[in-house]
Amino acid sequence: MIRASSLFGAVTFALFSLPCEAGPCAKDIELMQVRLDAWLDAKAAAGPSAQQSVGAQLHRQPTPGSIESSERKLGDLSMNAIDMVKAIMVRARKADAEGDAAGCQSALAELDRDIGK
Repeated sequence: MIRASSLFGAVTFALFSLPCEAGPCAKDIELMQVRLDAWLDAKAAAGPSAQQSVGAQLHRQPTPGSIESSERKLGDLSMNAIDMVKAIMVRARKADAEGDAAGCQSALAELDRDIGK
């Protein structure tokens, strides 16, 4: 559960820390963010869990590499997938800030297809 919470928190922080100005599809971006947060939460909750490692029992902090390695072993959501989702949201926000409604909608449609799987 801690792994799921830390994954959800890290992604949410990364996505909310991006600059966003109100543009032609700001409302759509906001709605997609809500859907994305729910999707990530569901993925984290449904994912398999592993036993606590010796390092965790010694109160050592996990590294991004150790988290990704553990998740790959479990077949959980990869950091590459998270990076891809983040990049698409960055593209949508950038297009929105530039007033490019078509580019923004295209990025959101791509994300919709990706999380709909």
